[in-house]
Amino acid sequence: MKEELIISGFGGQGVLSMGKLLAYAGLMEGKEVSWLPAYGPEQRGGTANVTVIVSDNRISSPILSSYSTAILLNQPSIERFTPQIRPGGTLIYDPYGIVEPPRRDDINIYEISAMDAATEAKNIKTFNMYILGGLIKARPIVTIENLRKALYKTLPERHHAQIPANEAAILQGTQIIRKIQ
Repeated sequence: MKEELIISGFGGQGVLSMGKLLAYAGLMEGKEVSWLPAYGPEQRGGTANVTVIVSDNRISSPILSSYSTAILLNQPSIERFTPQIRPGGTLIYDPYGIVEPPRRDDINIYEISAMDAATEAKNIKTFNMYILGGLIKARPIVTIENLRKALYKTLPERHHAQIPANEAAILQGTQIIRKIQ
């Protein structure tokens, strides 16, 4: 198994955190991982992205020009990265704020209304956890159990009180994702 993933969206959507959680969960499963975040003005509302590779074998390079899976959370990300998804690959997106939904006939496209779910739960900070739950349902890269354990490794201890809400969001994310193509 080798999953080459891009996660991209606005700074503040938890893009880099999602990648870090996947990387930690992969390590807990004894897999080879690569986590390559993009930093800079993205932290102030620009587009941020992170490349994650989770593999059963050694990873030769963290630099990718195409992806097996993409999580794209804003219009600029959809426009930039949709063409770079390999045929047969997977695209996951939240429709919130998307003007032109992604279209391709040769990939699997999933929609997850994570922003709506996080708003309904009155906890917008769990938005990215719904997305991760949906990813694990569509592409079981790592187990949910190891993803939950990774929360304790990646979140500062002062935020551990929020872990139950994050776990609930991950589980609900597995229920609200839907394949549209």
